Amino acid sequence: MLSSRQRARLARLGIYTATLAALGWLAIATDWARLQANFFDPGVFWDLFPQILTRAARNTLIFTAFGFSGGLAIGLVLALMRLSTVTPYRRAAAIYIEVFRGLPALITIVLIGFVLPIALQVRVPGTYGPGSLALAIVTGAYLAATIRAGIEAVPKGQMDAARSLGMRYAQTMAWIVIPQAFRVILPPLTNELVLLLKDTSLLFVLGTTDETIELAKFGRDAVAETFNGTPLVAVALVYLAITLPLTRAVAWLERRQKRAVRDI
Repeated sequence: MLSSRQRARLARLGIYTATLAALGWLAIATDWARLQANFFDPGVFWDLFPQILTRAARNTLIFTAFGFSGGLAIGLVLALMRLSTVTPYRRAAAIYIEVFRGLPALITIVLIGFVLPIALQVRVPGTYGPGSLALAIVTGAYLAATIRAGIEAVPKGQMDAARSLGMRYAQTMAWIVIPQAFRVILPPLTNELVLLLKDTSLLFVLGTTDETIELAKFGRDAVAETFNGTPLVAVALVYLAITLPLTRAVAWLERRQKRAVRDI
């Protein structure tokens, strides 16, 4: 009769054996020459530079920076409205959050880029304006819940102590509560930044020029021109070069927060 520990070891051994067998089969069955010719062509890869960095990656980062900055501002306002004692503010913020969290980001981008100009004859100015605003609207809805949770995580004694010293409510929120809240929510904010970076790939629906083309559209256009999948691999590598440092930063921040909590 095997013990539970022995059964667990046998199960792990079976999983390891099956995994190695699957990897071995893939290594043998894969047509490496055809794969290299269609997705890892060095000539096609190097022909993408420097445009993939100076145009596509740059525009992606610009859209991300504008969208996240605007979303952070919108999210902060919504979070404060949700915490307000004024019922219309709370309900208005709740409706905004539910609507734009429920709608796909692609629909919001279409609304800002096409429906708004047609319905109200209002165009968002700037080369990056429409795309950045659409991303900010969506991001703000998600960040609102995160920021609200961070504010509520700050001990109420902080507010009481500041008010007892004569600080007004707005001063206390601006100088005491919100800075502490952002320390708590920094890891999820960084995660949201990574998600927003990838959502820039949806901006192709607005149409693109050399000034606004982002990484995903650049890769698709290059595939159509070269009839080769190598540009998609190059785009994926650029995305990883941007997102991996951010995800590692999130992990480091989370470890640091856990150590800080244990030290308290």
